Formats: sequence, structure tokens, C-alpha cells
Amino acid sequence: MKKIITTVNAPAPIGPYNQAILAGNTLYISGQIALDPKTGELVSGDIKIETEQCMKNLKAILTEAGMTFENVVKSSIFVKDMHQFSQINEVYGAYFDAETAPARETVEVANLPKFVNVEISMIAIQ
Repeated sequence: MKKIITTVNAPAPIGPYNQAILAGNTLYISGQIALDPKTGELVSGDIKIETEQCMKNLKAILTEAGMTFENVVKSSIFVKDMHQFSQINEVYGAYFDAETAPARETVEVANLPKFVNVEISMIAIQ
């Protein structure tokens, strides 16, 4: 059985998907980009600002599901330019304890939704 997880504190889906699905004790969070949930506008400026907004959106969804970043077991990071990885990693890493951080892959892609520079999805367990 699956439960749809939604919160007004993260951007509303812009297609046929949900912010997250809780299946059993596993939470699957859709990829988050740097959209401000209050305005629906892209947050831009530099890659650190974009990554911070992605993480805030992910945190809001985790919170709605009664979880924290400590529950995250897997992250996927999609970047437009791998040269920005160290800056993305700096922001991302601030949300995790290095010793218990989740598994992760980082993939450079040609384009992302709304032509943003970074998108992050996560899987968490209760």
C-alpha cells in the first residue's frame, strides 16, 4: 500500500507525479529543484543557493513524512556541470553526518527541468 506525501512547504508537482510516496516504511522523494514553494519561482544566483533550496525542499517533504535527513539511505544528485560538484557537495554535506551519510550517486546531465543546474532526489526509511 502506498501513501501520497504532500506539503505546501515544498514546490507543487509540475507534472503527473507526487512530491513523495511512502510505501511501507520507505519514502521515495521526487527530484527537487531550486523552486521556492511560496512563489513558484526559481531561486538562482549561484550553485550553492540553488543546492540550498533543493535541500530545504527535501527537508520539508521529509518533515511532512515524519522523518529527518537521518532517515535518508540513498540520494541521487543530477548536475548540469560537474565542475560545480565541490560547491554542491559542500552544501549537501552540511545536512549529513559524514559517518552515517546515505549512499549516493552524482551524475552530470545535459539538461534538467526548467534548465536548472542541480536536482536531488532521495529515498528514506522509517
